[in-house]
Amino acid sequence: MSLQSDRHLLMAGHPAEREAAELRAYLDSCTGIRGLEILEPGELERAVALFRRDGFVVIANVLDKEQTAFLATGCCAVANDVLALDERRGGNRGSHRYSFGGSSLTRSQLHRPEWQMLLNLPFVDELVTAIFGSPNFALRAASGDFCLPGAIEYQPLHSDVSDWVSAVRSPFSSFVDPRGIVTIRDLPCPYVCVNFLPQDVTRLNGPTRQIPGTQHSRLAIPSLEDEPEWMRLSTVCPAPAGAIMVRDVRAWHGGTPNVSDTMRSIPNLEFYAPWFTEPTVPGISFQDHQRLSPRAQYLTRYCVADSSVELRTGATLFAP
Repeated sequence: MSLQSDRHLLMAGHPAEREAAELRAYLDSCTGIRGLEILEPGELERAVALFRRDGFVVIANVLDKEQTAFLATGCCAVANDVLALDERRGGNRGSHRYSFGGSSLTRSQLHRPEWQMLLNLPFVDELVTAIFGSPNFALRAASGDFCLPGAIEYQPLHSDVSDWVSAVRSPFSSFVDPRGIVTIRDLPCPYVCVNFLPQDVTRLNGPTRQIPGTQHSRLAIPSLEDEPEWMRLSTVCPAPAGAIMVRDVRAWHGGTPNVSDTMRSIPNLEFYAPWFTEPTVPGISFQDHQRLSPRAQYLTRYCVADSSVELRTGATLFAP
C-alpha cells in the first residue's frame, strides 16, 4: 500500500479540488511562525530559555541520518498496520489523522525498537534534565501522531493535560486543588513531550501549530470557529528531519492540513517531572525491559509490565 495515494484519491475529480488547491497555495505562502529559531544541540541554555518562554523549542541534528531513517521506517510500519484497519481513513484524531499511542493496544509504542532507540539519545537526556533540574524524571509513554495526505481539516487547539475532575471524565489526570485556587497551569512544567522528526516538516505536510506562551494561560482555548487567523498560521515549520520539538504539554497546539503527497509523522517520548506522576499503562514487557540500557530501564520504570504478565501488543483504531 502506498501512503502517498490518499491525497490523490481525495483530489482527483473531487468537487472541492479547487478549494484544496487554494488552501495549498495559501499555506505555502502564509503559514509558519515568523522568526522561528532552530537551535543546535550545543545551545542548551538557550533551548531551556525558549522552552520556558514559549512552551516549546526546536533543536536540529539530534538524530543522525541512520537513526532518522530507522525511525522513519518504524513509523511507516506502524502506520501501515493501523491503516489496514481503516480503509476509509476516518482516523482516530480526525479524518486522515492518527495517534500512535491511540492506535496501540498498550497506548504506547514502547515495545518497538525504533521508540526504544530514542531513550538512549544523550542530548535529549541532557535537555530534559536541564528543564526539570534533575535527572530523576520518568517516561510516561512513547507515542506521537501521524497524518496522511488528505488531512485537510484543522484539528482544534487543545492542551494535553488537565486538572483531575473524576475517574470517568479525566482517568489519566491526577492534579487537583480542592480549594479551587491553584490549577495545573500555575505549576512548573509537570511533563514534557519530545517529538522527533523522521522527515522534514514543511508548510504543506501538516506542521503542528503552537501558540507561544500559552502554557500558563487560564483563558478558554478558542474553538475552530473563534480561532483567529494568526493562530492558524502559527505553525512550527520549516523544520528539518533529525530535529526534535520539545513541548510543555499545557501549551495550546493542534494539527493542520496535510496537502502534500507524503505522510507526516512525529513520534514522541513523554516524560514526567520528578515530582509529578499520573496513572500509566504498561507499554513494555518485563523481558524486553531487561534488555534496555540501565538508563532506559530507569526512565521506563513506571511503564514495564509485571514479569507474570504477557503484554499484548498490536494495532487498533481506538486503544482501550
